[in-house]
Amino acid sequence: MPPSSRSPRHTGSVSVDTLAETLGVTPQTIRKDLNLLARRSMLARVHGGAVVTSGVDNLAYDERRMVAAPAKTAIGAAAAALVPNGASLFINIGSTTEAIARHLVDHRDLMVITNNLNVVDILSGRPTIEVIAAGGRVRPSDRAVVGALAMDFIRGFKVDFALIGASAIDPDGSFYDFDVDEVRVSQTIMRHARHVVLALDASKLDRPAPVLVGDIGDIHYLVTDDADPRLAVACEDAGVTIVAARRRD
Repeated sequence: MPPSSRSPRHTGSVSVDTLAETLGVTPQTIRKDLNLLARRSMLARVHGGAVVTSGVDNLAYDERRMVAAPAKTAIGAAAAALVPNGASLFINIGSTTEAIARHLVDHRDLMVITNNLNVVDILSGRPTIEVIAAGGRVRPSDRAVVGALAMDFIRGFKVDFALIGASAIDPDGSFYDFDVDEVRVSQTIMRHARHVVLALDASKLDRPAPVLVGDIGDIHYLVTDDADPRLAVACEDAGVTIVAARRRD
């Protein structure tokens, strides 16, 4: 029998209920197995199911917003708390950095430079926040501004904080992403900030991604919902402060 057009292999996603019905087991069993596979970076958990991950291609942006959403909310709050009123900052592309932006809306007297047009939408209506959008090529899949023009624009600033995300991190603190142009912009952002805050959830640990962004010595704060002991050692050795994000679920 040919595979169904709704097969996970064709769609890249599957629901807990569908798997439970197909395999004849309880939803609780499916959730336990999916969580185990997610910890091994073989898939990513989303509300009600899972999506397949890849070592060379990232998930679609709308799917990335759903992955570990409660953790990203907590991380957003913890990272935003590091930013004092009156600060200047970069915010790069990513669903986690969008979560940070949502927790910055009540800050006062901020200057925010970003290559993330979603962040522009979140913050631009706030009267006490000045938002400056980087110029350059807009990537339609996620509204990121990338490329040489964006890098040249960012080099014109030196800010207090860079709030950045990444798609993957190794236990030694090396962190990675999928797109070379995006990575080059992130590296430029890091070089032009006095303090670098890397924000990512625990599902990013040991996840495969091909392009090196930087290593643990390039950042000052790691904001995460669950710091693996190996990563905690790397942070201690590099003098990086781990900020624990407390989930409410």
